[in-house]
Amino acid sequence: MSNPNPTPSRENAETTPFRVPRELFPVEHRFINLDGSRIHYVDEGTGETLLLLHGNPSWSFLYRKIIAALKSDFRCVALDYPGYGMSDAPAGYGFTPKEHSDVLEKFVDRLALKELTIMVQDWGGPIGLGLGGRRPELVRRLIIGNTFAWPLDQEPRIRTFSWVMGGPIGTSLTSAFNFVPKFFFKRGLARQPDSEVLRMYLAPWHDPARRSAAVIAPRQLVAASAYLREVEGNLPKLADRPALIVWGTKDFAFRSAERERFERAFPRHKTVLLDNASHFLQEDAGDQISESIKAFRSEMG
Repeated sequence: MSNPNPTPSRENAETTPFRVPRELFPVEHRFINLDGSRIHYVDEGTGETLLLLHGNPSWSFLYRKIIAALKSDFRCVALDYPGYGMSDAPAGYGFTPKEHSDVLEKFVDRLALKELTIMVQDWGGPIGLGLGGRRPELVRRLIIGNTFAWPLDQEPRIRTFSWVMGGPIGTSLTSAFNFVPKFFFKRGLARQPDSEVLRMYLAPWHDPARRSAAVIAPRQLVAASAYLREVEGNLPKLADRPALIVWGTKDFAFRSAERERFERAFPRHKTVLLDNASHFLQEDAGDQISESIKAFRSEMG
């Protein structure tokens, strides 16, 4: 049974920090305060709740195609983590996946979300599956895009990437030139979108003072190993859930080894390979993913 969408509060009427053309993202922009964070989220449609979780350096805009396609079948909820998208972060916030997952848990409780179908991608995996492992009673199904849910600190490729993108080089270049967000949206899409769409992905990083979150995330690929071990350790609590694995085969970051690991972790899985998609598969293949989600719900219940 679906929860009714919360009545917009005075916070919802506040001006957004940057303009988003309605033709690109036709949603109501909502805001709530959680422990000093002003969290932006969208809450569209009715039905079972589909919780949509982004990674770095994206925001809820990433799910615009999926929300448009599924809001007649699901209540589609997507938030921006503190420091991402239109969400602000309080002083002292560290932009770590553990902190994001804790904020997500408080967000879910505040909106009284239950019986969740959770879609995760990139850092959304450790953030959302971290919540699921702590609160498995909330989770009905999983939609797993290109992501991970275990420590990566033993992989030389990841250690090098983490050091370059999250170390002094990446920090300096991102502060001066917005390097990390630009790199991800250059490499992470199978084909470049229209210039206005790309501008929306980069809009949250226009202010150099907000760019630290974008370089902390790659640093956390190694630094968050203790939290990632916790996420991995809790995966068996979710192993009986139906899992739709949608995987962009052109991804530079997460490849077939990670997909196969999820397939082993979730015996009740169905896999859809997306040969037209890269890391940001929601942008590359949002319509195809939406159809797969509808079919998966019909098949797996």
